[in-house]
Amino acid sequence: MPNHTESNNRNHTRVVIVGAGPIGLELAVAFTKHQVSFQILDAGAIGQTISWWAPQTRWFSSNDRISIAGVPLVTDDQNKANREQYLTYLRIVVEQFQIEVQCYRRVVDIQRRESGFTVVSETTNGKTEINCEIVVLAVGGLDHARRLGVEGEDLQNVDGYLREPHRYYGRQVLIVGGRNSAVEAALRLHHVGALVSLSYRGRELSEDNIKYWLYPEITGLIRSGRIQAYFETQPVRITPTHVELESVNQRGEGGRVSADDVLTLIGYEQDKSLFQRAGIKLHGENQQPQVNEETMETNVPGIYVAGTALAGTQASDYRLFLENCHQHVDRIVAQLTGKPVESDDRDSQQLIQEAPES
Repeated sequence: MPNHTESNNRNHTRVVIVGAGPIGLELAVAFTKHQVSFQILDAGAIGQTISWWAPQTRWFSSNDRISIAGVPLVTDDQNKANREQYLTYLRIVVEQFQIEVQCYRRVVDIQRRESGFTVVSETTNGKTEINCEIVVLAVGGLDHARRLGVEGEDLQNVDGYLREPHRYYGRQVLIVGGRNSAVEAALRLHHVGALVSLSYRGRELSEDNIKYWLYPEITGLIRSGRIQAYFETQPVRITPTHVELESVNQRGEGGRVSADDVLTLIGYEQDKSLFQRAGIKLHGENQQPQVNEETMETNVPGIYVAGTALAGTQASDYRLFLENCHQHVDRIVAQLTGKPVESDDRDSQQLIQEAPES
């Protein structure tokens, strides 16, 4: 069923929300409660970024910190929610509040009109336009896997995402990276019977940058030789059968490592194209969209940013997570309705907002 706040005219609404992740959905629920007409679109399914996590991956954050819209997130074992549990939770929120999400509708352009905007989206059936007064970009910051930029990176045995771990049983897998994604993949593939090796530019794995329940196990397996680690190295060429590593500073152990599969888990990048098309100013090393912290409005009047999209591409020092983005919803709702909204007390951290570079 359509949400009751939506206009009968599918080509016009007050607000278009781009992105149906947790913050986009939380905003949709808030608009429903405050009778603000909206449409919400996503290039994939709801919770698209979470859906490409490997099966059974657990959140680092506690359940109360990642719950949305006042709906409790409860797991049967009282542990932190995993991928499957959280996707189920998001579906429950959508059903409970009867939010109609237009899935698999990628927004490709935001055009200014005399009064408001035209949001252009596309599917396999062609393009659609929606006229609106307000646009909220809740698109996240993990659109594409970061690339190494080396020969052989486009081979079929190279992937920037960990898929179903079972598929790697009995195979030699080289994992490139040394932070949470790489470490979790190394452990999970080791446990399903893959022969795992690790290439990392650093001198050692940093305890500060790895989930506390993963660090002791990965370091123990490396010390015992059950996972081979090539520290202070980087790939320079990938083939269907092996990877050539080189030392990054003459101390690392380069050479040729046999590999049936290569996982390049070195981080993810935000797609900036929609911000640029809309005329939103980007600044800082992460190319963050510029916003008014009190309202979440960008330099383009009528366009707002919510969620981790505010941080741009968080290359290594992650500072903005789902759990400290709930305030964004309150601020946008207050701005559009003119009614103060009680701030979510889970949010105690300041927004990321560095001064623009000159």
